[in-house]
Amino acid sequence: MILSQALQSATQTLLKAGIADASIEAELLLGYVLGMSKTQLYTEPERDLTRTETSHLQRLVQRRLNREPTAYILRRCEFFGIEFYVDCDAFIPRPETEVLVEEAIKLVHHLAQRKEQIEIADIGTGCGAIAISLALAIPQARIYATDISASALKVAQVNCRHYGVNRRVELLQGDLLEPLSQPVDMVVANLPYIKDCEFEDLSPEIINFEPRIALAGGKDGLDKIHHMLEQMSGKLDSGGFFLLEIGQGQGEAVTSLVSSYFPRASIRLIPDLGGIDRVVKVVL
Repeated sequence: MILSQALQSATQTLLKAGIADASIEAELLLGYVLGMSKTQLYTEPERDLTRTETSHLQRLVQRRLNREPTAYILRRCEFFGIEFYVDCDAFIPRPETEVLVEEAIKLVHHLAQRKEQIEIADIGTGCGAIAISLALAIPQARIYATDISASALKVAQVNCRHYGVNRRVELLQGDLLEPLSQPVDMVVANLPYIKDCEFEDLSPEIINFEPRIALAGGKDGLDKIHHMLEQMSGKLDSGGFFLLEIGQGQGEAVTSLVSSYFPRASIRLIPDLGGIDRVVKVVL
């Protein structure tokens, strides 16, 4: 089988199974098997696949047909223009979370006017995508990345080593803010916010493969956010900031919840590229 035939076959197989973006996913799988970029796939259409390569591609396509996310199959995903290692012990970073990183970077520029070194806490770090993205973008920042899952922190450690940020990103195991031994200038958090009643509507990729602990937000989706706000006292410097990612339609509820804990805080909702309120920005 030649490359163009293999790509067409994989695309059609995924398409018939109802996989969204079948052609893109077929490119990713075939590129992974052959160690080729997307451009190379289309510049060498007559390349012959070996029997081993064909068999490997078929196994990966079957895994995708079983609804395993492509990011877990390839053990990598892109976030904020950076490639991260991921496996089923950590939540797959979503593009909408990049808004959280962008806002954090903007706030650091404000903080840098009065502080030489900025200390940031990334709560529920998972694979470390937010913490590492911030470390690479903000050389003067020291980042404490917490997660209750030891398995997720092992994934984050792989990524920290790969990008050489071990000395500036400290991984801490524990419940939300509890592992922090001192106040920080900024807290960023993408906590679980899916309501219990919403799980039955999620895709098999999410339900069957991603860690539930990284998704489940309780009855109203706000359990973890509520818990973190309870822990906030003494964890954030006066005049500090915190940024929370929220789910669609949760803006009013989270704003009200934050106000109940910090009645004098300045609170603003920030939309993602789709116009959905995605981040709650709080200035104490």
